Amino acid sequence: MWDDAFPSFLIGLREGLEAGLIVSILVATLVRAGARNRLPQVWTGVLAAIALALSFGAVLTFTAASLSATAQEAFGGTLSVIAVAFVTAMVFWMRRSARSLSGEIKEKVTGALAMGSGVLVVTSFLAVGREGLETALFLWTTAQAAGESAGPLAGAGIGLVLAAGLCWGLYRRVLRINLTKFFTRTGAVLIVIAAGVLGYGLRDLQEGGVFPGSTAYALDLGGSVDAGSWYSTLLQGVLNITPTMTWLQVAGYAGYLAVVMTLFVRGVRATAPKPAAEPSAGGAPEARPGAFDAGRARAAKGPRRRPAWVVPVAVVAVPAVVAGLVVALARPKPGGGQTVAVSETECGKGFTAPDPGRRTFQMQNTGDKTSEVYLIDPSTNAVYGEIEGLAPGTTRALVATVAGGTYAWRCVPSGGRAVTSRPVTVSGHGSGAKAVVPVSESDLAAPLKAYKAYVEQGLATLVAGTRTLDADIEGDHLDRARTDWLTAHLTYSSLGAAYGTFEDFDKKINGRADGLAGGVDDQDFAGFHRIEYGLWHGQSAAQLKAPAQALAAAAAGLQKAFPTQHFDPGDLPLRAHEILENTLQFELTADTDEGSGTNLATADANLAGTRELLTVLEPLLTTRAPKLLPTVDADVDRLQKLLDAEHRGTAWTPVEKLDTVTRQRVSGATGQLLEDLAPVPDLLEIRKSA
Repeated sequence: MWDDAFPSFLIGLREGLEAGLIVSILVATLVRAGARNRLPQVWTGVLAAIALALSFGAVLTFTAASLSATAQEAFGGTLSVIAVAFVTAMVFWMRRSARSLSGEIKEKVTGALAMGSGVLVVTSFLAVGREGLETALFLWTTAQAAGESAGPLAGAGIGLVLAAGLCWGLYRRVLRINLTKFFTRTGAVLIVIAAGVLGYGLRDLQEGGVFPGSTAYALDLGGSVDAGSWYSTLLQGVLNITPTMTWLQVAGYAGYLAVVMTLFVRGVRATAPKPAAEPSAGGAPEARPGAFDAGRARAAKGPRRRPAWVVPVAVVAVPAVVAGLVVALARPKPGGGQTVAVSETECGKGFTAPDPGRRTFQMQNTGDKTSEVYLIDPSTNAVYGEIEGLAPGTTRALVATVAGGTYAWRCVPSGGRAVTSRPVTVSGHGSGAKAVVPVSESDLAAPLKAYKAYVEQGLATLVAGTRTLDADIEGDHLDRARTDWLTAHLTYSSLGAAYGTFEDFDKKINGRADGLAGGVDDQDFAGFHRIEYGLWHGQSAAQLKAPAQALAAAAAGLQKAFPTQHFDPGDLPLRAHEILENTLQFELTADTDEGSGTNLATADANLAGTRELLTVLEPLLTTRAPKLLPTVDADVDRLQKLLDAEHRGTAWTPVEKLDTVTRQRVSGATGQLLEDLAPVPDLLEIRKSA
């Protein structure tokens, strides 16, 4: 977590020290001027600034949460760019102002004392409020980049606490810090961090559709760098440098760093020869007697009395109330929205054209049958949102982001015909939820036919391979049997999308010892793994003869049965994700290794099977998610290179003998591929509305 915490720690330390120095100077000036009775006004302004910063952070968090996924990317990217601008301005301002900060603040305090208590509150509020807003904005963007909030919040908290301790030490004259050098050095580090935030923001803007080139990669080291390694995590957390970066990211990162760092270094050199008298929080200015006397006189006149708690409570409550109103207006109430009735004969009763934005619809089943409910585009049947299995007498919420267009409800009761509501037209612009064109069984018919042909060809090869293996063992050629065992096993492993169709044959062909009472010695332990155990644990040909014959018979039986077995077309999109999910769980942990050390070969065969499956699904995926397959193809190539590197001739590196870095790379590349394949089952789910 510390790698995600460091950028926010640094910003918390800097911004906290800036705000703390200002408060220290304000307090010291009032104390030296004999105006301690005005200190509550300073703390009131500080409290108001903190309340404003927290409220601003809440607005950013909850407003972004109410946006669609694409809009969130664009919103986050825009705020990242704004945060970089603020941090850049702050770095240059502190470099210029560190020497004269004390004198400027003291002059403002002197004027505020003469003008009244309200001005002193405003002075401290404005002085601290800017730092608070910058901190809230930068902290929000770093949390977005990190993908979690615990690390950034912890880092910022530690930085602020340390800054408070330093400011107290300066005020008490315990510490002597060269603030000019401090702000110069931390400024240089912040420029590097801001370059990473800018790159992350530009990437978000690309994914949000604001800028093109989201798949135009200038840097793609995913095949050689493990995204989960400690050094990769460090670079991503602190500098936002990722193994895969687009041309726009690289250009923004390098351009910002070159220009801003050059200007910063030049400015430092230009001011370096000047003698620096660092500001002292405890020092006092030459007081202007007239101003202080006027302040004391105003206090002596006895202003109108009011409870001491009124102003502090008000300055905290007002930003909180305003933030709450903004969040309430931006987010729909969970239980709010239209109530839409569903039944066997009527769908969409009570549905009227909603306003654009994120909307909640309360779907109430008033009929007697469980129903599937879809929010659709009636012209294309594309689905914006759905509720599966809405039981009679129940109400469930469906949340969708609505933009300009035509909408209707489609209800499909169990055992009944689909009913579609009258369409409504929503006027307006903006980005709504991305509609998914539904898939029917007929849409999957061609991919299923192509994949079944692939399986039938693979089964023919499997039968030949298991017969060869059986002959090797029959002839006591165990060395040859080890080679032919791997060939046949990889053939079967490449047919992963059909495992659910193979019924009991899968257990006979590729059963595992896990869960069997006798383990590897159990009489029900059969198939490839049973023979693998025997071949690599010194069993004789006589001991392996029966398992080999049973394997060959099971393969032949499967080949004969497969044409008549039911192959659910819905299995195809599901298996696109599940094949490699099993690979990550079993092969890459060596859980299925019975002695051959060929788990990576099996992973390679599983990858080949996934590639074949994606090939037959390509026409459906391309029309529904055109950016998905290029990303997945890059992931597949990356994993393939890693596996090929561990294959030398006929030998494969056993998983247990992989070094830590390589093992992390393979697992990381598989995990990334799985993440990018995750939308496939939803995109190609067979919906009754089709």
